[in-house]
Amino acid sequence: MNSLGINKRPEDTRVVVAMSGGVDSSVVAGLMAREGYETLGVTLQLYDHGEAMHRKGACCAGQDIHDARRVAAAIGIPHYVLDYESRFREAVIDDFAESYVRGETPIPCVKCNQTVKFVDLMRVSKELGADVLVTGHYIQSLEKDGRWGMFRPNDHGRDQSYFLFATEQEQLDYLRFPLGGMTKEEVRDIAREMGLVVAEKSDSQDICFVPNGNYAQIITKLKPEAADPGEIVHMDGRVLGEHKGIIHYTIGQRRGLGISAPDPLYVVKLDPDTKQVIVGPYEALATRSVRLKQVNWLGSKSLSDIERDGPIEIEAKVRSTRPPQPARLSVVDGVVEVELIGGEHGVSPGQACVFYADDSPNTEVLGGGWIAEAVSAKAA
Repeated sequence: MNSLGINKRPEDTRVVVAMSGGVDSSVVAGLMAREGYETLGVTLQLYDHGEAMHRKGACCAGQDIHDARRVAAAIGIPHYVLDYESRFREAVIDDFAESYVRGETPIPCVKCNQTVKFVDLMRVSKELGADVLVTGHYIQSLEKDGRWGMFRPNDHGRDQSYFLFATEQEQLDYLRFPLGGMTKEEVRDIAREMGLVVAEKSDSQDICFVPNGNYAQIITKLKPEAADPGEIVHMDGRVLGEHKGIIHYTIGQRRGLGISAPDPLYVVKLDPDTKQVIVGPYEALATRSVRLKQVNWLGSKSLSDIERDGPIEIEAKVRSTRPPQPARLSVVDGVVEVELIGGEHGVSPGQACVFYADDSPNTEVLGGGWIAEAVSAKAA
């Protein structure tokens, strides 16, 4: 059994490494080559527009492709660049824009992993005869009860499980994440030791295809109706002002509302049908539970079992920057609902709720789902 859990010698094991041009995937490629695996590097060209070509922190554009190619040459492995711009636009960028039009707050990184990276790239890997697809994500894949499970990494500051919740069991069985037991600084140390040109390269930004962070510009270009003006309305029905498009607002936002009021007001709802931005006091943002759609479940006990036997205790995460919190997952008439025991504020449809088995450091990731509705604490 080799280090990837495959019953072959490394030299008889073909590995495809998803190389983004960053330090993490570059180190993974270097480690695979150093261990003697037959290593192939693949980079997907996902977009290519002006400022993104050479923008610091950009991902999967011109400079990153160049860096990935240089790393592959330095460690002596074949490297392929595949043009997936049209697929990325359809599956990620268009979906991102449509989500904002619906008044949601999307997470394009999850969609990218869910579609282009773990569907299209996996298919390419298999066509190349690879035994596994290896990435530089900070997550652990461990074999448990005859199947591969997903577990939180050692470095919680780099934990990417929130962005990988939609990874399906069949995909997990084929994927490996060698950096799950390392810290970022340890990875950089390996990059320096290997003499990789990307050793000091900064991390890529979350929304990689948005120049200068101006996502509204992208959305307006794709969906002009999203920039239609409308009213800013208080929860009590008072019209407080006008806005220049709901795409400029997110649930929980306080600054930049363009209205004056004696007490602080926050965006509590976006109504795409009436084009209204609805505001209210901080207490109105309180959420006790979330109803989910498109749930991906990785636990050994099925959702049907939970519906039959009753709710289970889990840890749940509704923001990438927050730690998991105690929660209760229930299934009623096929609908998954998660009660957040300690409550939360400013939860928005379009974001994700990710499930964990317990509060232990390297706990198993049980999957997650997209938030269809945030139930207010009062309603709950």
